[in-house]
Amino acid sequence: MNVVEQWQLAVEELCKKDSKIKKIISQYKGEKLTLRNEPFETLCRSIVGQQISVKAADSVWKKLEKLCNENINRKKITNLSDERMGGAGLSKQKITYLKNIAKSDVLTTKWEELSDTEAIEKLCTIKGVGVWTAEMFLIFNLARPNILPLADIGLIRGIEKHYYDSERIDREELEIFRSKWSPWCTVATWYLWRSLDPIPVEY
Repeated sequence: MNVVEQWQLAVEELCKKDSKIKKIISQYKGEKLTLRNEPFETLCRSIVGQQISVKAADSVWKKLEKLCNENINRKKITNLSDERMGGAGLSKQKITYLKNIAKSDVLTTKWEELSDTEAIEKLCTIKGVGVWTAEMFLIFNLARPNILPLADIGLIRGIEKHYYDSERIDREELEIFRSKWSPWCTVATWYLWRSLDPIPVEY
């Protein structure tokens, strides 16, 4: 089954088991997650997007692309000065993380041989890459279908908005959605993100 067929199956099954997701999906017919074939770019985008809005992350990324002549790669990130990267809107911490990724050989891993948990653990060996960042990589580069990033602010807000009338909920309540949406947590997550942002999330 290819990615497109997998997405369609996920949509069909989620619509059968969850009326709220069905309503959200109906508002974004024809839209779906955009995958990136370049692992380095996906991981860098995830670092840039940490703890800031989709709009802000997109702005910083475009500035970084300009510094790299529209081609962000290991060599260019390694050679860029901290000052120039900071001028693009990156914190010192994020600059360090991006350079750590550029120097790492983790991205040469044969991901198809690893489970979701193993892949996340492997990615987290890079200093600066935490579970959330690794989950974004599994979603946007590896197309793993059952990732539920429970530390993601957008996902939490989406669940609170659509399922709890915008009331705050705790982690234990969030966990019920893992069984509710499995084995298609990634697809459910993407539609909840989409319901909150004017542009689709990309990493």
